[in-house]
Amino acid sequence: MNKVIIIGCGGVGTVCAHKCAQNPDVFHEIVIASRNRAKCDAVARAIGAPNVTTDQVDADEIDQLVALFNRHKPNLVINLALPYQDLTIMEACLQCGVNYLDTANYEPRDEAHFEYSWQWAYRERFEKAGLTAILGCGFDPGVTSIYTAYAAKHHFKEIHYLDIVDCNAGDHHKAFATNFNPEINIREITQKGLYWEDGKWVETEPLEFHKDLTYPNIGPRDSYLLHHEEIESLVINYPTIKRARFWMTFGQQYLKHLEVIQNIGMSRIDEVEYEAPLADGTGNVRVKIVPLQFLKAVLPNPQDLGENYEGETSIGCRIRGIGNDGQEHTYYIYNNCSHRAAYEETGMQAVSYTTGVPAMTGAMMFLKGLWAMPGVHNVEEFDPDPFLAEVAKQGLPWHELHDIDLEL
Repeated sequence: MNKVIIIGCGGVGTVCAHKCAQNPDVFHEIVIASRNRAKCDAVARAIGAPNVTTDQVDADEIDQLVALFNRHKPNLVINLALPYQDLTIMEACLQCGVNYLDTANYEPRDEAHFEYSWQWAYRERFEKAGLTAILGCGFDPGVTSIYTAYAAKHHFKEIHYLDIVDCNAGDHHKAFATNFNPEINIREITQKGLYWEDGKWVETEPLEFHKDLTYPNIGPRDSYLLHHEEIESLVINYPTIKRARFWMTFGQQYLKHLEVIQNIGMSRIDEVEYEAPLADGTGNVRVKIVPLQFLKAVLPNPQDLGENYEGETSIGCRIRGIGNDGQEHTYYIYNNCSHRAAYEETGMQAVSYTTGVPAMTGAMMFLKGLWAMPGVHNVEEFDPDPFLAEVAKQGLPWHELHDIDLEL
């Protein structure tokens, strides 16, 4: 019997649970667990499948995670919690003999910085335990890394230039909202950019470089260079890469709000003291808050954006290199996903859908024995073919364009 625990009940966790339940031949038992069990219960009711149950856990606490895993004895934990919690969940998996999958790499709670080194440090322990840990199985990171592996397997002797491009051309009709956890989203965008060129990392100022790129079925959108974690593993696993970059689109209204948030100190991740009046009127008390966490509490919940979301996303890889015929070629592989279609199927918008569906598909690859390899591995280290065949069936079809102008 295949049993999985999904930790996290935000938009991505909700999509992943729906998609797991749609495949009961692979996912025989599904447990949804988060700090707020009531949210898990609501998702389970919406799915309405008898093999979906819920539990409660604080993923910051290894003891609670160990107790959860020992209660349910899953084959695989699908970690869709916050990136801060990756290491506690991996540690609990090791203690309980459970395999692991996530969609985003670890970052410390008190520093806007993320890299794979913390999780790669677990390689030997997972390998010795005979356990598989699959890192970065969302869309980017995730599908974009698998697109790269597919290109390397089928089309290129050497990949020289890789540009990962991520466009959200949707409209949620809000003045300002983030498409996934606001705290993680704003931390990611406001830190310095980073890309790989000629064997070294090149740092840029936040959002320093941008240009118009044309996206299929969407048209031109202003795209900004960011640091993104999948490049870190791709340049190791494909050492012929001379340059690798990541681009994401932002509208001017979004950027203006972001500028104001930074200017007034609301993007800070350190604690500040605030003197608050007591509810009974007897005086004041000094409390500590993290401004960005407070901002998260007052911004629209990404889970609530789907109902009125219009438009679509377009995410893919633009690659140039030496093809199997020895000549230089260009290649563009991508997916477009409709916000409306994603909402109608799962109740969540396309940004959550494009992360939750790959997480389920990666879990399916593991449970079928296609992606089972002891140790800690990024997704491009596995065979891309069965994954891409399955993810297309599950709602994220992909398209290829050969020998076109990549605009980069």
